[in-house]
Amino acid sequence: MKVVRTVADLRALLPREGVGFVPTMGYLHRGHLSLVERARRENPFVVVSIFVNPLQFGPGEDYHRYPRDLERDQALLGEAGVDLLFAPSVEEMYPRGFASRVLVEGPLTTLWEGEVRPGHFQGVATVVARLFLLVRPERAYFGEKDYQQLLVIRKMVRDLGFPLEVVGVPTVREEDGLALSSRNVYLSPETRRKATVLYQALLAMKEAARMGKGVGEALAEGERVLAQVPEFRPDYLAIVHPETLLPLSRWVPGARGIVAGRFPEVRLIDNLEVYP
Repeated sequence: MKVVRTVADLRALLPREGVGFVPTMGYLHRGHLSLVERARRENPFVVVSIFVNPLQFGPGEDYHRYPRDLERDQALLGEAGVDLLFAPSVEEMYPRGFASRVLVEGPLTTLWEGEVRPGHFQGVATVVARLFLLVRPERAYFGEKDYQQLLVIRKMVRDLGFPLEVVGVPTVREEDGLALSSRNVYLSPETRRKATVLYQALLAMKEAARMGKGVGEALAEGERVLAQVPEFRPDYLAIVHPETLLPLSRWVPGARGIVAGRFPEVRLIDNLEVYP
């Protein structure tokens, strides 16, 4: 695996076609590696980027303490068969005078995470668009764990006509259901045990749907589960349309349960298809 830190070196080593791309912020876990494995199966040349993007962090968020371990990440990616790692500095990604932003409008960016974290998705869309233009992949891989982000990127690609396929890869979980996240490292052992409440609430809504209950009843089941862990302060729990993310009043195929909130140490998010 070759490691490059500049745009010039990246362009010098990229093939003209056949690139699969996995953009990350590093501190890799099995969820990231599942994206790499999928890219490796489907493309002759795999590029991974590691870049903690300051544009998607708001005031008071964890940009400066976001976990970083490039040496460890390089070893994992080399073992996974990655061809090229792009690990630029902030100055390389956003040269002096950089003033452009990519804005995806509508409910995909104003609801849920967009409401709780104003400006977050503009930062995401900007960095992903820039990476797409630099790497020129045929396919790019994103985890369904960040489901709203996946939909935003797909819409940006459609709207702007990027010539690539955005591939969503299922969430990877611990044995007890906790969705893998780089931020899980913040959890104390006690909070780690309680953090499964997000997944348990989603499962409760899925089970309610399976038993023939309506959307409102299913949502109440999820709220009941969350209430059992008072240390968790939810930002939202909702059942939404799988493509628009608008809240539902009755079931549609693929209806998605979404949940986010904060423990004392960290904010977590999760989602699950709750209606077949």
